[in-house]
Amino acid sequence: MARARPAQPIIATAFVGILCLSLSLAGCNQSNSPDGKDYKQSIRQWRNERLKNLKAPDGWLNLAGLYWLEEGKNTIGSDSSRDVVFPRKAPSRVGTLWLQEDSLRFTPNQQVKIQYNGQPIHQTQILTSDARGEPTIMEHGSLRWFIIKRGDQYGLRLRDLNSPLLKELDSIPAYPPRKKWRIQARFKAYDQPKTVEVPNVLGGTYQQKSPGLLRFTFKGQTYELHPTGTVKNMFVVFGDDTNAETTYGGGRFLVVKNPDQDQTVQLDFNKAYNPPCAFTPYATCPLPPHSNILTLKIEAGEKSPDLDVPHH
Repeated sequence: MARARPAQPIIATAFVGILCLSLSLAGCNQSNSPDGKDYKQSIRQWRNERLKNLKAPDGWLNLAGLYWLEEGKNTIGSDSSRDVVFPRKAPSRVGTLWLQEDSLRFTPNQQVKIQYNGQPIHQTQILTSDARGEPTIMEHGSLRWFIIKRGDQYGLRLRDLNSPLLKELDSIPAYPPRKKWRIQARFKAYDQPKTVEVPNVLGGTYQQKSPGLLRFTFKGQTYELHPTGTVKNMFVVFGDDTNAETTYGGGRFLVVKNPDQDQTVQLDFNKAYNPPCAFTPYATCPLPPHSNILTLKIEAGEKSPDLDVPHH
C-alpha cells in the first residue's frame, strides 16, 4: 500500500466561490467622504470580520493537513508507519479509511473516542465527500477531518481547532485606508462571457468565465483588469509592484460589485485581501493572470502577514 501523499493540493472548480465568502460587510455605513471617520470605521469593521472568518471553525487558519488518498485501504494515525500520518497529538492509530471507486468508508479504532455529529461511533461509517454536499466530519479532541474531491482524486483535509496559528495571528497587517485607492472604473461587458486562463501555484492553469473588462486610469495611465465570476459578483486576482515586498508574492484578491447604469464600478483597493496561501500551506490558490499584473504599486489593502508559512 502506497502512503497517502500529503499537502500536494489540486485546484477545485468551486475555489472562487469559497474564497468570496464574507468578503463584504452587509449594512456597512460609508460616508460621502472616503477619508471620513465613517469610512475608516467601516474598513476597520471589514478587517475585523476578515480576521474573524479566518479564525472560524471553517476558516483557513486551523488547517493542519491535506492528504491525497490511494484506492483501497488507507490507515490513519500519528505513527509514521500509517498511510495518512496525522500530527503527534493524534492517537498512533485512528482508524482505516477505505476508498473503492466513489465509495468511502471509515472504520474507527475501537480504543479511540471518535465522534460524528457529537455522538461516538463504534462501527464502520459511510462517508460523504464535499462533492456531494456537506461532507461527513469526523472528530477526535480538537481534530476534525473530512473528505474532499478535486478532479478525479479524493483527499482527506484535517483541521485542528486548537491550532497555534489561531493565537499567533491577532491582526492582518494592512495599509491605512486612503481616498486615492477608491478608483472609478468602466466595465465593458463581453457579448458572450470569455474564458480566462488562470494559473495556479502548482504550475498548471484552470479556466474561468469572465463577464467583461474593467478599465481605469491612475495618474494619467490606463490599466485593465480581467475579472471572473458574474457581472453582479466579479472577482479579481491581481498582481502589482508591491508583491513580494510589502504584500504577498502571489498577488491579492478583490471583489467588485455590479456596475451602475452608466457601467461604472468602484475598485476599492483598500479592501484588497490576501489569498489563503498567505496564511497556510494547505490551501491551493490561483495566481494573477498575466493580463492582471499591474505595473504600479497598489499601496492599499492587506500586506503580507508576519507568519512562518512553509511553501508547498
